[in-house]
Amino acid sequence: MDFFYQTLLTNMATPEWGLVILFICAALAATLLPLGSEPVLLALLSFHPELVWPALLVATLGNTLGGAVGWGMGWGAERWMAQRLNQTHVTQHMRALRWLERLGPVACLGAWLPIIGDPLCVVAGYLRLPFWPCVLYMALGKALRYAMLVWGWQWVMWWLPSLPGITS
Repeated sequence: MDFFYQTLLTNMATPEWGLVILFICAALAATLLPLGSEPVLLALLSFHPELVWPALLVATLGNTLGGAVGWGMGWGAERWMAQRLNQTHVTQHMRALRWLERLGPVACLGAWLPIIGDPLCVVAGYLRLPFWPCVLYMALGKALRYAMLVWGWQWVMWWLPSLPGITS
């Protein structure tokens, strides 16, 4: 396992492989897998601060692709859900589904949210919300999240050396 992490960090130090690793991690993190792409993005920017814009674009594209895969999973799960949905839970589910249907594709702006963001993409597909508007809103929400994360990281890195007792 140590060899895996050492190899990963060595490859993160090269811009080309770092962006590829970021794309893969961002795509997988947007599925129902319990992963996070934020540490990979910040590690890449620690190695290569000049890659801010390419890293933001790659992370957003990868994470949006993962959300689109979730949308597709929801679209394909309609029959499976209909067979397995317990009748006692139907009223709870119907209330949430009506709320999402009322919001429409705009609800996918919340795809960046922890815990509920990934299932939100799946439910959007299940409800047959229009694909491209959903993807557009997913991308917008995810891009804003990554931009705020990078801005915050740069702000901390800028202020950190000026704190008393910290030397660079």
